[in-house]
Amino acid sequence: MDWLNGLFVEHSALQAVVVLSLIVAIGLALGKVHIGGISLGVTFVFFTGILAGHIGLSVDDKMLAYAESFGLVIFIYSLGLQVGPGFFNSFRKEGITLNMLSMALILIGTGLTVLLSYLTEVSLPDMVGIFCGATTNTPALGAAQQTLKQIGLDSNIPALGCAVAYPLGVVGVIFAVLLIRKVLVRQELLNKAEKEDLKKVYVAAFQVHNPAVFEKSVQDIVRMSDLKFIISRLWRDGHVSIPTSEKILKKNDRLLVITSEKDVQALTFLFGQQENTDWNKEDIDWNAIDTELVSKRIVVTRAALNGKKLGSLRLRNHYGINISRVFRSGVELLATPELVLQLGDRLTVVGEAAAIRNVEQVLGNAVQDLEEPNLVVIFIGLVLGLALGSIPFSFPGIATPVKLGLAAGPVVVGILLGTFGPRIHMITYTTRSANLMLRAIGLSMYLACLGLDAGTHFFETVFRPEGLLWIAIGAGLTLIPTLVVGVIALKVMKIDFGTVSGMLCGSMANPMALSYVNETIPGDNPSIAYATVYPLGMFTRVIIVQVLLMCLLG
Repeated sequence: MDWLNGLFVEHSALQAVVVLSLIVAIGLALGKVHIGGISLGVTFVFFTGILAGHIGLSVDDKMLAYAESFGLVIFIYSLGLQVGPGFFNSFRKEGITLNMLSMALILIGTGLTVLLSYLTEVSLPDMVGIFCGATTNTPALGAAQQTLKQIGLDSNIPALGCAVAYPLGVVGVIFAVLLIRKVLVRQELLNKAEKEDLKKVYVAAFQVHNPAVFEKSVQDIVRMSDLKFIISRLWRDGHVSIPTSEKILKKNDRLLVITSEKDVQALTFLFGQQENTDWNKEDIDWNAIDTELVSKRIVVTRAALNGKKLGSLRLRNHYGINISRVFRSGVELLATPELVLQLGDRLTVVGEAAAIRNVEQVLGNAVQDLEEPNLVVIFIGLVLGLALGSIPFSFPGIATPVKLGLAAGPVVVGILLGTFGPRIHMITYTTRSANLMLRAIGLSMYLACLGLDAGTHFFETVFRPEGLLWIAIGAGLTLIPTLVVGVIALKVMKIDFGTVSGMLCGSMANPMALSYVNETIPGDNPSIAYATVYPLGMFTRVIIVQVLLMCLLG
């Protein structure tokens, strides 16, 4: 039995690996269990660690600190790389409105955190932990722990509050969305949304019968209309061509147009007549439609194209091809001239075979370059992130210099490298699966260590009167900001319910709630809104908990 002791009880590097791996494996398995349509996913690793700590399992303190720090750094740096390409784009047009609402939600929650700390006499470190749990934000918890360590306080204090508030943090957002839907959203609007997905890319064919567009160039027609569409193919006298912006339309031309479904009726009035053929079936063989043109999907792998607008490449006029659609992270986008390209985008290109080969050289299409992980950049980024996190910044009114620390430093560098790395010839792109793997490993390690450390005193805290108070405070920090901002967005700013739901989930960094919303609300609006506000919201909370602790405790 000595070998069992060595595996699970006696502190060593081997024992630490075994215990943490066991916690992660059990937690991930239990996280797949759905209760009421909701699962906690990787978060269940946290609670498995708490249970393991409660029954007496432990690992060496230095090993625990190393594994926890390394897991946090890997997770948050990978997160920064993922959100980086879309981080600055989220401030454009409608993204500004959603991000302003997200910031309002975060500020309301932060204000309530400080206020309730004074009213209930719960210590600020405990209250910050409750705040992190109520907003399901583990990167912010990591930042709070690093800040407490920096100012000489016990860095493990917030973990208990986070653990107590986390379950209701997950469920609370879902409950808020359900309550808003039940009270404020009319059922006929939801039924209408279920019948049509207005954001989805849609293919339709039209015949030119409107005299107003006869002898007009494609460019002139685009200018005279505020509709977003792309003419993919033009049939005339039995021949098919790719229409350039200077192409003149004539009576009885047949057009294959890529647009959104909500604009089809307006385009029918513009061109004259819509054909009845369904061009949106998945089994269409585009290459069999005509023998003169080829349809091929090309991947953007040239680093110099990252961040460039599609229209600036002038591929249609230079090569006589057309780009009808762009696939990014599983989402189909309309290939408008204003679309900003990202490394890894998959473009559907239509044209003659020779022209497409030329375009391949322009775009790259070297898929193997993207599939091989560039580990050098990963570890250089970690070094740069940790270096940035160690630099002290002095601010008026704060006695102790502020450091970004283990949490904020790597995420800032991750965002910057994810955005600008390709422009300085650094290949920072990783496939979605590779990025998810890095994040999952890092987060699992961090949550296992965090739960193991908090488990020793978790249950005795929960079942004390102050434990019930913490649960109530956590529920308030989840529900009050979410409901207030949700009502304002829906009733005052007249934003659609799907977008509001996604914005609330992203602001609260709650992918579990987003999963529920996606299952109950049709269309892509929730996911798009979530992706728009999540980067800035996550980054803001990481910074704000540090400033809060520095200002009030430093």
